[in-house]
Amino acid sequence: MPLWLRRLWATSTGCFGVIVVSIIALLALASLIWTPFDPQASEIKDRWMPPGWPHLLGTDDTGRDILSLIMAGARTTAFVSIGAGVVATLVGIALAALGALTARWLRETIAVLVDILIAFPVLLIAMMISSVWGGSLWVVIWSVGIGFGVNIARVTRPELRRVQQSDFVLAARASGLTTGQSLIRHLLPNVAPVFIVQLSWSMAVAVLAEAGLSYLGFGASVTEPSWGLLLADLQRYIGVHPLSVIWPGLAITITVLALNLLGDGLREATDPTLRHRAAEVHTPGVVA
Repeated sequence: MPLWLRRLWATSTGCFGVIVVSIIALLALASLIWTPFDPQASEIKDRWMPPGWPHLLGTDDTGRDILSLIMAGARTTAFVSIGAGVVATLVGIALAALGALTARWLRETIAVLVDILIAFPVLLIAMMISSVWGGSLWVVIWSVGIGFGVNIARVTRPELRRVQQSDFVLAARASGLTTGQSLIRHLLPNVAPVFIVQLSWSMAVAVLAEAGLSYLGFGASVTEPSWGLLLADLQRYIGVHPLSVIWPGLAITITVLALNLLGDGLREATDPTLRHRAAEVHTPGVVA
């Protein structure tokens, strides 16, 4: 097992994040080939069944199995969070590199552009795009990815500038290393802890954005399983069947919490400065 993975598993936040994210990923993969019932199959005679056998989480107003809907919705959640994370990574690294390693006029232009883009809320941008192009998961992915890519660039850019002035980077450049090679070998690995936290945050917000936009009708279509759509369908009956609303809300909450805690755990496991500080705290001083 790699050293960073052992450190991640040793932290309570990292352990919780790994377990929950792994469960969500397994549910998403399992739903591709099997669910207890067809998520979209309605059985009027089984409507509003309480949790029990064979419907472990009960059924909704049309008799659909809630557990099957949660499993199928995990697939949509995983698709959106990973897609938004990939887009945010590409946008963030590109803007941060251009804003830190290029000529001064281009650096200042990128800094102004990032400040302008960061002023627009991600959900508002997604709703504006959805009103023009129609609601879909791709709108959520690109909106959240670009919006948080800008956030990643804003946080990562000064870190790249700081590491760029380090002695080992200057020595590498003097030995003939190009800017691109220096970025891949030295700069990105040293800003990875900061980047990981921002990336995990963007993936967590992507889950919230998909659920929120689907709830408002701007996200997933009605033919796609989604926790946000399920929450929108069930919240009308919260006064009569409150237990049914708990399951999709709990799934969203735990997933977002796990992604944030996983990011914190990865930062602690990969940041050498935090390990050095911890070693200094636990190392007893020399008594004269």
